[in-house]
Amino acid sequence: MNKKVKELIKGSDKKTLAVYFILRFFVILVMIVQIFHHNWQDVFLCFLTLILFIIPFVIDRKLKIDLPTPLEIIILLFIFSAEILGEIQNFYGQIPYWDTMLHTINGFLCGAIGFSMIDILNRNEKLHITLTPIFVAFVGFCFSMTIGVLWEFFEFSGDYLLNMDMQKDRIVDSVSSVYLNEEGKNVPVVIENIDHTTIYYRENNEIKETTISGYLDIGIIDTMKDLLVNFLGAVVFSVIGYLYIKNRDKYTIVEKFIPVMRK
Repeated sequence: MNKKVKELIKGSDKKTLAVYFILRFFVILVMIVQIFHHNWQDVFLCFLTLILFIIPFVIDRKLKIDLPTPLEIIILLFIFSAEILGEIQNFYGQIPYWDTMLHTINGFLCGAIGFSMIDILNRNEKLHITLTPIFVAFVGFCFSMTIGVLWEFFEFSGDYLLNMDMQKDRIVDSVSSVYLNEEGKNVPVVIENIDHTTIYYRENNEIKETTISGYLDIGIIDTMKDLLVNFLGAVVFSVIGYLYIKNRDKYTIVEKFIPVMRK
């Protein structure tokens, strides 16, 4: 193991280290398999996952911020679930609502991180500021939604520039569009009960066609669904965070998800 990595993880909680080494082992195993199959994009994803695994330890050691053990474990499992299981093992396509679950968790976690950053400043005696609980919770919510939007920008860029189809397509049986209005009016034309769609395309100077049942929605439904569940996750933590600030002794369980600045 690299000496710098050893230094970063030194002194970490035993449960966190156990999860880290187990997941790291599986990622390296998957990487070796992908190398044999010459799937270089998946090899890159494995390498990226190993780097992302180090982020919680970097935050702890370099930024002097204590991440609660449950939060660290959830972050590690989230990265593994998204990159290795979701992308390489195609859980996104094989398991219903896998993507929805991860985006909901992402909204919750980012809400916790945004909330904690403001709460740390709010409790810092040197800054001489006092923010209301509702404002702290609202900032945590806004931070979570901002991260969600930025991720959708990233997915769109991957689709537009690299043809990755990160914003998954979906089959629908109806469309509503002003583009179909023959008179050029700003009045949508609704087409329902679409049985199938035939797509013609050119490949090697030869016209080919493929037929799908219904109509192909190119990522808009998936994007809005992701933002909606991110919204729900952010709202849930914002409410919990608000209650925690109002009564820290009663809602101590929240502390398991909130990073704190090391004194």
